[in-house]
Amino acid sequence: MAIQRYKLTIAYDGTHFHGWQEQNPPDGPSLRTVQGVLRQAVGRTVGQPVDLIGASRTDTGVHALGQTAAFTAETRIPLERLASAINSRLTDEVDVRQVRIVDAGFDPIRDAKSKQYRYRIHNAGHRPVLTRSQVYHCWYDLDETAMTDAAARLIGEHDFAAFANAGHGRETTVRTVHDCRIERPSDLPELHIVISGNGFLYNMVRIIAGTLVEVGRGHWPADCIDVLFDARDRAEAGPTLPPQGLCLEWIRY
Repeated sequence: MAIQRYKLTIAYDGTHFHGWQEQNPPDGPSLRTVQGVLRQAVGRTVGQPVDLIGASRTDTGVHALGQTAAFTAETRIPLERLASAINSRLTDEVDVRQVRIVDAGFDPIRDAKSKQYRYRIHNAGHRPVLTRSQVYHCWYDLDETAMTDAAARLIGEHDFAAFANAGHGRETTVRTVHDCRIERPSDLPELHIVISGNGFLYNMVRIIAGTLVEVGRGHWPADCIDVLFDARDRAEAGPTLPPQGLCLEWIRY
């Protein structure tokens, strides 16, 4: 057996998890997180403790279709069987979609080039009974044209200080958004905000979504985005929308 570095692509329903990152409060029991249950499943599978590193620290209630994580271990399990072996030790809330062998120095955080998120809005008067844990319910009419105009203004390199919660912990709030668009699926009463970029600040996507909804409701003009870039003040931007509408779709390296 040889020690190998493994890259996982993971999907999960974040409804009943306290986010991705393991948390061990000093005055209470460990909280149930995706990283925690996955690390334990991987460790049991390969028969040794592992250090599992994830690319994106999604919040409580946020979902993923393409989260990336990595660990180093030695195992006799063939590569083509490793995903199913890990999945057999997980609940149906988490699914390892792919396992690949990568270079020993692969870092899922540092080596990521871009990510894409999708925020789903149930835009109808009736409640999203069957999808309530995957969408945000907005019963107001939304002006898709105005939201599209505002979303396009987010594309490029900007200072996103107005779109980040205090305590984001980053040295700079400058980020590059590669694409930001509004989609309305023809078969669902939904409106989606799709955004990709080289990195995102704490709650940045949910604040952007809240700001675009304010534009869609007619409360603010589309060019408020330009004003917010200049203001660099979180208090001037829209609300932070709830976590359940957000999904990490992919990470590219």
